[in-house]
Amino acid sequence: MFSKQSFTAIGLYFMLFAGFSALANAEDDIDRARAARNPTTPANILYQLAKSDNPEIRQNVARNRRAPAELLFQLAHDEEESIRITVITNTATDERTQLYLANDPSQQVRSVLARYEYTASSVMDKLSQDESVDIRVEVAKNWNTSVATLEKLTKDSFTDVSQIASRELTKRKLETTQQ
Repeated sequence: MFSKQSFTAIGLYFMLFAGFSALANAEDDIDRARAARNPTTPANILYQLAKSDNPEIRQNVARNRRAPAELLFQLAHDEEESIRITVITNTATDERTQLYLANDPSQQVRSVLARYEYTASSVMDKLSQDESVDIRVEVAKNWNTSVATLEKLTKDSFTDVSQIASRELTKRKLETTQQ
């Protein structure tokens, strides 16, 4: 029979020589997952792979740094929390998608967004109004949070949030004077 290495070689041959479009419809989820995370996979194939019933394939599309912004926005609506979180951590995710995810019903998704170093300042402003104290604490700690948002957070009714925001403002003022 075939060894695992033979199947891998066959899969690579299939990807390189039979074409990506045939791969998008392949029954082998291993090859489809591989194509989904491959940065050279054409966008039209990524769109097909994003419709897969297999969450691992959709997550690999969400992880693909060459996935179009519109596709990442579609994946931000996925029922799987882990896929929405993966969309957040993709540097190709745009501000519109981040703003959409700032309203996610999952506190875990909003928490990752509040902690992510590439979250847009406007999104941090939106998250600063989150009902969860934990999310607001993360916003106060994030270096991407604007000074104006931090100033608002210094007036938060929860002491932890206001103290962290005040410390962050002080830290930024010290960094500015030292430069």
